[in-house]
Amino acid sequence: MQLSPSNLIYHELIGLACKVVDSPNSCLINIRGKVVNETRNMIVMETDEMCEKTVPKHGTTFVFQIPSRTSGKIQLIQHTQVNGNLLLSQPANRTKNIKKARMR
Repeated sequence: MQLSPSNLIYHELIGLACKVVDSPNSCLINIRGKVVNETRNMIVMETDEMCEKTVPKHGTTFVFQIPSRTSGKIQLIQHTQVNGNLLLSQPANRTKNIKKARMR
């Protein structure tokens, strides 16, 4: 299944551009970068300054940039806002849940 705003929470996040738009920790707001790692409770982003920032998923709102591809060429970038609480699980388990989502 192709990555889209409606099924983003079931896909791999590593490699996507991301920005923190809301967080219980005000120091994390407006951090942006590329997702380089993900755990059950955290997202690790590499910022433009080439440093890694670890952001908790719980209570944080992220905006992900999703590239749309047609014939291997990137045509459009969609921005999707995601509540980090929806991402709270091990990445491998979350990607398995896409099969359950398709059956609904």
